[in-house]
Order: sequence, then structure tokens, then C-alpha cells
Amino acid sequence: MNKVFVLAPSEDWIVDRFVKEWREDNQDINIDNPYHADVVWLLADWCWKHLDKKIFETKKVLTTVHHIVPEKFFGTSKQQDFIDRDKITTAYHVYNEISFKIVKSLTNKPVHLIPYWANQKIWKKTGSKLELRKKYNLPINNYLIGSFQRDTEGHDLISPKLEKGPDLLADFIQYKANLDTTKNVHVVLAGWRRQYIINRLVDAKIPYSYFERPIQPILNDLYQTLDLYPITSRYEGGPQSLIECGLLDIPVISRNVGIANSVLDKSSINDDIHLAIPSIPKVENLFLPKGYIEYRNLLINL
Repeated sequence: MNKVFVLAPSEDWIVDRFVKEWREDNQDINIDNPYHADVVWLLADWCWKHLDKKIFETKKVLTTVHHIVPEKFFGTSKQQDFIDRDKITTAYHVYNEISFKIVKSLTNKPVHLIPYWANQKIWKKTGSKLELRKKYNLPINNYLIGSFQRDTEGHDLISPKLEKGPDLLADFIQYKANLDTTKNVHVVLAGWRRQYIINRLVDAKIPYSYFERPIQPILNDLYQTLDLYPITSRYEGGPQSLIECGLLDIPVISRNVGIANSVLDKSSINDDIHLAIPSIPKVENLFLPKGYIEYRNLLINL
């Protein structure tokens, strides 16, 4: 049976959580020393050069590609990095059909489409909507729209990170606020680098609450305060919010990105997000431990 080393980015980001969950729940095949592994899983594919290049000479390598933003990839150093990493990659893993088609066009190596797992052990109900709104000083009777991500480029904290669609999100929130003034829209923001959306909300005089980089249990609570979670990204690997909303019964609308078409009702997906009808993502088939099975089979038999 193959022993697997999983590369974490150590960036206090979502992939670090994936690695932690995997290591805790798959100790029979996980190994912490890459030199002693049979398979190196580059779950943080962009960090592959952090490892000694000699490791790759004797190991099988599974490279996960979370998503590719064409305008930031083709003709850039990221494309060259992909080409260099492809030389040491045995097979690829992606989360959705869109990424599958792109990666398939870039390599002759096998590409495996395996969905995210849904960790129902940490994303779970902790109270009623009323109780949790009171707990976090959120308006009791308002219509709460949530967004828990990053939406501003890091180099200036002003320019919108367009692949995440913060401009489309701001447009939608403003449309929703103007459509029915009796609902009293209030926006709940979490994550980091939210300066762009905050500036748009301030300009539109739409009230909001911001929880900067909350720990997971707080984020779990904040989801449960929401009436709607819109996904306006132009490119996504997931997003994970689809899984998390599904576990917590939060209505979602989404553009046709990432895994949306595999977990959402078709009526909830529209690139013109205003036309989408909210529904709760269906993620029961991704629950743990079932959610690990395809990963384990691939890694054990690579």
C-alpha cells in the first residue's frame, strides 16, 4: 500500500485545512516525511519548489490544480511553472469539469476529476438564526447576504480581484437593496482583503458587518445567520462555500463556475446572477468518510 506525503502551503489558508483533515483521518496511509513516501501529493501545487527536487526522482507525484485563470496563466510565468512541474507529475487531480478540460489540454498525463469532500464534523448547526444574529450583533429582522472570501488584489488593496467577481457581487447587492426596500438588506462579510466590496457598500450606503479572518467555528456560526449566499466569481475551483452552505442549509445562487452544476439546482445557476433562484446545495454524497474514497483509491493505486 502506497504511503502518501501531502504538501501543505503553510499559508493559514483553506488548503492547510484540507491537509490537516486528510492527515487526521487517513493516518494508515499518510506519512509526514516526503523522503519516506511512495507518493507525493502536491495539494499545494504552487509550492512544489519548496521540496528538494531530488525527492521527485523516485516518487510518484499527484498534482492538484485548484483552478486556472486564463488571463493570469497563458503566456505568463505560471504557464512555464506548469510546464516545469509537468515533467515530475505522474497524474493530475482537479475538482470540476471546467478545470478538467483546461488541464487536459495542457498535458498528456492522466487527469482525474474528484470532487471536494464535505466535512460534516466541523460544518454543523450550532443555533437558530435568531440566536446567532443576537450573538454576533447582527440585525434581527434584516435580509442578510453573506460573502466570505477575498476580493481585492494584494498589491494595492484597491483593485478588485476580478476572477472572484467582487464587482458583480457589489452590483447584485445594490440591485437587491433597491429592488425591495422593505427587506432592509444587510451584508455580512468575512475573510480578508475586502476593501473593494466595502468601498462599494459605503458608496451605495448599504450597511454591513465585517469579521476579518474569523476562526472556523465563528465562520460556521456566521453562515447560519444568512438568508442568501451569492457566488459571483468568474473562475473557481469550488468554491468551498458551496460545500459549506450545503452542510448548513444556506440558500445559494451562483454563476456557472466551479462545482456549481454538480451540487446546485439548475435554476440556481445563471451567469446573470439576478435571474438565479436560490436553493440549498446538495452535498450529502460528499460527506466523510465517503468523501475520501476516490482520493484513497487513486493515491493507493497511483
